[in-house]
Amino acid sequence: MLVESEHLKQSPAAEPSGREQIVRAVLDEVRPNLKRDGGDCELLEIDGNKIMVRLTGACVFCKLASATLEGIQARLIERLGEFVRLIPVAGAAKPRH
Repeated sequence: MLVESEHLKQSPAAEPSGREQIVRAVLDEVRPNLKRDGGDCELLEIDGNKIMVRLTGACVFCKLASATLEGIQARLIERLGEFVRLIPVAGAAKPRH
């Protein structure tokens, strides 16, 4: 039991990169549809089961943005095999240096 417990402690350190890859893959899948309508969705942060994203472009003012987020969240839950909450964060995109 102790060995199994130590293995579980080591596992989360490697997990975020795998989870992040899955999250980015899902966003990449929906991105063409968002861009076709003049919008986009960028990943900001993954904190446990919370995934923070920022809608940009036309998505910011779209009346269907909540439905889009629900669809992305459902796809993330399906791919990750666990409940996650997709949280939209308001504000302008930060300039990249």
